[in-house]
Amino acid sequence: MSLSIRNQIPGTVTAVTPGEAMATVKVRLDGGQDVTAAITLDAVKDLGLAVGSTVRTLVKATEVSLATGPVEGLSIRNRLPGTVREVATGAAMASVRVSVEGGELTAAITKDAATDLDLTEGTAVTALFKSTEVSLATA
Repeated sequence: MSLSIRNQIPGTVTAVTPGEAMATVKVRLDGGQDVTAAITLDAVKDLGLAVGSTVRTLVKATEVSLATGPVEGLSIRNRLPGTVREVATGAAMASVRVSVEGGELTAAITKDAATDLDLTEGTAVTALFKSTEVSLATA
């Protein structure tokens, strides 16, 4: 199956914490970073997720935010340090490719944000995305 979701990073489930209707699933990416996904219990069951399951973490580029300084005091669980690899700027939007350990992320942000952050190749950034914006896929 092909998907339009730009960010698809492989990893392994390290924990599943069920709640009433939702669960948090911790995934260790192949690069060593941890990502948290908040998904329904039905999805956990349907995918057969358990510790050791191999998955792909899926995050739409429009759900990835970028920070160039220290990140503190936020409820956003997923924070991956990386380096800007490429910035493609259009009239209103910019596509920013970020190298992270073991992979790459794309962030779709406004052109103004890319300018305000002075994003260029080699800029150190932190990619941020909420756990509720992470989907998981199995083979």
